[in-house]
This record gives sequence, structure tokens and C-alpha cells, in this order.
Amino acid sequence: MAVWRAGAASSSLLNRLLRHSNVIHVPTRASTRTLSTVAAKMNFTSSVILSADVAGSSNQLFHYDINSQYGRCMPLADMHIQAKIHSIEMNPGQGGKLVRAPGTFAKILKEPTVSRCLVRLPSGVEKWIDSKCRATIGTVPSDGNKPKKLYKAGQNRWRGIRPTVRGVAMNPVDHPHGGGEGKSKSSGSHGKGSRTPWGKPTKGGYKTGPNKRRK
Repeated sequence: MAVWRAGAASSSLLNRLLRHSNVIHVPTRASTRTLSTVAAKMNFTSSVILSADVAGSSNQLFHYDINSQYGRCMPLADMHIQAKIHSIEMNPGQGGKLVRAPGTFAKILKEPTVSRCLVRLPSGVEKWIDSKCRATIGTVPSDGNKPKKLYKAGQNRWRGIRPTVRGVAMNPVDHPHGGGEGKSKSSGSHGKGSRTPWGKPTKGGYKTGPNKRRK
């Protein structure tokens, strides 16, 4: 989990939080908690833990809410365990190479260390990746990419797709595979096999190798 600690230079931020927030006391907790709209705008969780001497100190602890960062690209070292990610780099600065198909995601299995991070890919393979590599949080969108069933041939015509006719079903003048008796696949025009309009064989060409002795 990414943690950010405010230093002494951010006393103005602390004053804004105290001025625009509701500080409440929870008896079952040992620390005072605040519900702040300012922290929510900064993509932090609305619950901010304040130290005991909050009035005289600016030592504050913010918890990054990983769920509010969907679509954000960051290094693996800044993410926490079980986070769903996609578009993962294999080398730092290379660009997303893994988990880019619609509807797919990978999971971080162990807390990222300084050097590398263990990630489970959609195929089930567990792979160690450099923690400096970046990834995008969330799942690859898949809306609108589902296959649509065509109920009649006219639906393809509406899309501008014309019917596809096999070459063996045509006449010799229309296609090199045309002609022959019945469903012939090799006779072609005049029984010479498939030919181009100039009379050259279309499937295998002419035999140029040496004649081999057959058993």
C-alpha cells in the first residue's frame, strides 16, 4: 500500500483539513478520526488518522485508496497485494506488453519488494517482474466487444459484406479453380489442373527438381 507522510512544510494542508473537515471521536478507537472532503478530492480515503498532538504537530498519515485509482498507471512497487492490473511492462520504460486482451487482468501475489514483484497472469502462470515496471490498475474494458450472432444473410449485406463464393464452384473463366466435372478439385479447365489466365499452374507450379526413383 502506498503511504504518504506529510512533513513540516505541509502545515497549510493540515490547516485546510482541520478547517474543512469534521473531527469526530470514536470511543472504540485509540485515535481521533476525521472525515474530510479535501482528502477525498486528493484520492485519499475519507478516513484520515490524526496523531494525538494534532494541534501542535503536522505529522499525519494518509492511506492511499487503491480502489479509486482505476485506470492509473504506476510502478508495481507502489501497488499492494491482490491488486488487479493490466498492460504490464516486461522491462522498465518499454510499454505495456502483458495482459492487454479485453476482459483480462493479472493479480499481484506478493507484496512488491525493492527488486521484483510476483504476478499471476490470466493463463495461471506466475511471473517475477521488475518492480520498476509500470502497469495500469483495473481490468481491460470489454464492453461492446462481444460477438453478435447473425440470424440471416441480409445482416451481413447491411454491413457491406458481399457473399463469398468458392473458386471450385465457379467456371474456368471466372477462377483458376473453376471447371471440372462435379466437385472436382484438381481437374480444372480442360483437365489440366488449376491454371492462371495465362495457362500457368496455380497450385504447385512446374516440377523443376530431379526425378527421384520411386519404390
